[in-house]
Amino acid sequence: MYKRSLQLLLIVFVAFTMLGATSPSARFQRLGHDLMCTCGCSEILLECNHVGCTYSTAEIADLRAQLSSGASDAQIFKFFVSKYGPTVLAEPIRGGFDDVAWVGPFAFLLLGVLLILILLRIWQKRHARLLASLPDLPPQPADNSLRDRIRKETRYGE
Repeated sequence: MYKRSLQLLLIVFVAFTMLGATSPSARFQRLGHDLMCTCGCSEILLECNHVGCTYSTAEIADLRAQLSSGASDAQIFKFFVSKYGPTVLAEPIRGGFDDVAWVGPFAFLLLGVLLILILLRIWQKRHARLLASLPDLPPQPADNSLRDRIRKETRYGE
Protein backbone atom coordinates (compact mmCIF):
# COMPACT_ATOMS: atom_id res chain seq x y z
CA MET A 1 0.00 0.00 0.00
CA TYR A 2 2.86 2.35 0.86
CA LYS A 3 4.60 1.72 -2.50
CA ARG A 4 1.38 2.34 -4.42
CA SER A 5 0.79 5.68 -2.71
CA LEU A 6 4.39 6.74 -3.42
CA GLN A 7 4.01 5.74 -7.07
CA LEU A 8 0.76 7.66 -7.33
CA LEU A 9 2.36 10.70 -5.69
CA LEU A 10 5.30 10.52 -8.10
CA ILE A 11 2.97 10.28 -11.11
CA VAL A 12 0.97 13.28 -9.91
CA PHE A 13 4.16 15.27 -9.28
CA VAL A 14 5.58 14.49 -12.72
CA ALA A 15 2.26 15.28 -14.41
CA PHE A 16 2.01 18.68 -12.73
CA THR A 17 5.60 19.62 -13.42
CA MET A 18 5.29 18.65 -17.08
CA LEU A 19 2.12 20.69 -17.65
CA GLY A 20 4.17 23.84 -18.21
CA ALA A 21 6.55 22.22 -20.68
CA THR A 22 5.63 22.93 -24.29
CA SER A 23 7.42 22.08 -27.45
CA PRO A 24 8.72 24.92 -29.66
CA SER A 25 6.17 24.09 -32.37
CA ALA A 26 3.30 24.16 -29.86
CA ARG A 27 4.51 27.55 -28.59
CA PHE A 28 4.79 28.81 -32.17
CA GLN A 29 1.21 27.67 -32.86
CA ARG A 30 -0.11 29.24 -29.64
CA LEU A 31 1.61 32.59 -30.23
CA GLY A 32 0.72 32.57 -33.93
CA HIS A 33 -2.93 32.21 -32.98
CA ASP A 34 -2.68 35.09 -30.50
CA LEU A 35 -1.54 37.48 -33.24
CA MET A 36 -3.45 38.99 -36.18
CA CYS A 37 -2.33 39.47 -39.76
CA THR A 38 -1.98 43.20 -40.46
CA CYS A 39 -2.90 43.04 -44.15
CA GLY A 40 -6.48 44.02 -43.30
CA CYS A 41 -8.04 40.58 -43.72
CA SER A 42 -8.98 40.32 -40.01
CA GLU A 43 -7.56 36.80 -39.89
CA ILE A 44 -5.41 35.15 -37.25
CA LEU A 45 -1.74 35.32 -38.31
CA LEU A 46 -1.30 31.61 -38.95
CA GLU A 47 -4.69 31.36 -40.68
CA CYS A 48 -4.34 34.22 -43.18
CA ASN A 49 -5.74 32.77 -46.39
CA HIS A 50 -4.48 35.36 -48.87
CA VAL A 51 -2.32 33.77 -51.52
CA GLY A 52 1.09 35.41 -51.48
CA CYS A 53 0.29 37.67 -48.51
CA THR A 54 3.55 39.49 -47.84
CA TYR A 55 2.35 40.78 -44.49
CA SER A 56 1.76 37.35 -42.95
CA THR A 57 5.02 35.90 -44.28
CA ALA A 58 6.97 38.81 -42.78
CA GLU A 59 5.14 38.53 -39.46
CA ILE A 60 5.67 34.76 -39.32
CA ALA A 61 9.37 35.29 -40.03
CA ASP A 62 9.48 37.84 -37.19
CA LEU A 63 7.73 35.38 -34.89
CA ARG A 64 10.21 32.62 -35.75
CA ALA A 65 13.12 35.03 -35.16
CA GLN A 66 11.73 36.10 -31.79
CA LEU A 67 11.21 32.48 -30.75
CA SER A 68 14.72 31.50 -31.79
CA SER A 69 16.15 34.42 -29.81
CA GLY A 70 14.60 32.97 -26.65
CA ALA A 71 12.28 35.88 -25.88
CA SER A 72 9.41 35.38 -23.48
CA ASP A 73 5.79 35.60 -24.59
CA ALA A 74 5.43 39.09 -23.12
CA GLN A 75 8.57 40.27 -24.90
CA ILE A 76 7.33 38.84 -28.20
CA PHE A 77 3.97 40.60 -27.81
CA LYS A 78 5.73 43.88 -26.95
CA PHE A 79 7.93 43.50 -30.04
CA PHE A 80 4.93 42.95 -32.29
CA VAL A 81 2.98 45.84 -30.74
CA SER A 82 5.94 48.19 -31.15
CA LYS A 83 6.51 47.11 -34.77
CA TYR A 84 2.94 46.63 -36.07
CA GLY A 85 0.77 48.49 -33.56
CA PRO A 86 -1.75 47.25 -30.99
CA THR A 87 -4.09 45.89 -33.68
CA VAL A 88 -1.69 42.97 -34.18
CA LEU A 89 -2.93 41.39 -30.95
CA ALA A 90 -5.88 39.03 -31.35
CA GLU A 91 -7.00 39.91 -27.84
CA PRO A 92 -5.87 42.62 -25.45
CA ILE A 93 -3.12 41.81 -22.99
CA ARG A 94 -4.32 41.67 -19.41
CA GLY A 95 -3.23 44.61 -17.31
CA GLY A 96 -3.31 48.37 -17.36
CA PHE A 97 -5.75 50.15 -19.62
CA ASP A 98 -6.39 46.96 -21.62
CA ASP A 99 -8.49 45.70 -18.71
CA VAL A 100 -11.18 48.09 -19.94
CA ALA A 101 -11.53 45.94 -23.05
CA TRP A 102 -12.24 42.94 -20.83
CA VAL A 103 -14.44 44.57 -18.20
CA GLY A 104 -16.06 47.32 -20.28
CA PRO A 105 -18.70 45.32 -22.17
CA PHE A 106 -20.00 43.63 -19.02
CA ALA A 107 -19.95 46.88 -17.06
CA PHE A 108 -21.82 48.75 -19.80
CA LEU A 109 -24.40 45.97 -20.07
CA LEU A 110 -24.99 46.05 -16.32
CA LEU A 111 -25.13 49.85 -16.34
CA GLY A 112 -27.68 49.78 -19.19
CA VAL A 113 -29.91 47.29 -17.39
CA LEU A 114 -29.77 49.38 -14.21
CA LEU A 115 -30.64 52.56 -16.11
CA ILE A 116 -33.60 50.86 -17.78
CA LEU A 117 -34.86 49.58 -14.42
CA ILE A 118 -34.54 53.05 -12.90
CA LEU A 119 -36.33 54.62 -15.86
CA LEU A 120 -39.16 52.08 -15.65
CA ARG A 121 -39.53 52.76 -11.92
CA ILE A 122 -39.76 56.52 -12.57
CA TRP A 123 -42.34 56.03 -15.32
CA GLN A 124 -44.37 53.70 -13.12
CA LYS A 125 -44.48 56.25 -10.28
CA ARG A 126 -45.36 59.05 -12.70
CA HIS A 127 -48.14 56.95 -14.22
CA ALA A 128 -49.55 56.12 -10.76
CA ARG A 129 -49.54 59.83 -9.78
CA LEU A 130 -51.25 60.74 -13.05
CA LEU A 131 -53.97 58.14 -12.54
CA ALA A 132 -54.52 59.34 -8.97
CA SER A 133 -54.92 62.95 -10.13
CA LEU A 134 -57.54 62.16 -12.82
CA PRO A 135 -61.16 62.72 -11.92
CA ASP A 136 -63.43 59.72 -11.74
CA LEU A 137 -64.99 58.71 -15.03
CA PRO A 138 -68.71 59.30 -15.45
CA PRO A 139 -70.82 56.23 -14.90
CA GLN A 140 -71.69 54.23 -17.99
CA PRO A 141 -75.34 54.16 -19.00
CA ALA A 142 -77.08 50.95 -18.04
CA ASP A 143 -78.96 50.69 -21.29
CA ASN A 144 -77.46 50.52 -24.76
CA SER A 145 -79.58 53.35 -26.17
CA LEU A 146 -76.62 55.71 -26.62
CA ARG A 147 -74.51 53.02 -28.29
CA ASP A 148 -77.36 52.11 -30.65
CA ARG A 149 -77.91 55.77 -31.56
CA ILE A 150 -74.17 56.18 -32.36
CA ARG A 151 -74.19 53.08 -34.56
CA LYS A 152 -77.29 54.28 -36.39
CA GLU A 153 -75.82 57.74 -37.04
CA THR A 154 -72.47 56.46 -38.26
CA ARG A 155 -73.61 53.86 -40.72
CA TYR A 156 -72.22 54.56 -44.16
CA GLY A 157 -74.35 54.49 -47.24
CA GLU A 158 -77.72 54.05 -45.58
